[in-house]
Amino acid sequence: MSKVIEGAVAALAEKAKGFDGTAKFVIEGEGSVYIDENGARAGDDEAEVTLTANRETFEGILSGDVNPTTAFMTGKLKVDGSMGTAMKLGALLS
Repeated sequence: MSKVIEGAVAALAEKAKGFDGTAKFVIEGEGSVYIDENGARAGDDEAEVTLTANRETFEGILSGDVNPTTAFMTGKLKVDGSMGTAMKLGALLS
């Protein structure tokens, strides 16, 4: 597992506990982080929504330097699946 994925799992583990749905962050060239009611873990399971971004954008979203909505609108964040679940995830990251 890459250090980027390890760091993402650590950063999201507590925030994501109790998340109502399933989501997957695909970080290009690094791997995937899966989020559900149990928290975050490295994984590539099927999810209600898949968000794809490069490492820089993903790290910016996690740190709060990049707004997820702005990243989506500018094409830096791709969303595939349930937009409602993506919006819940955006609220979790804020």
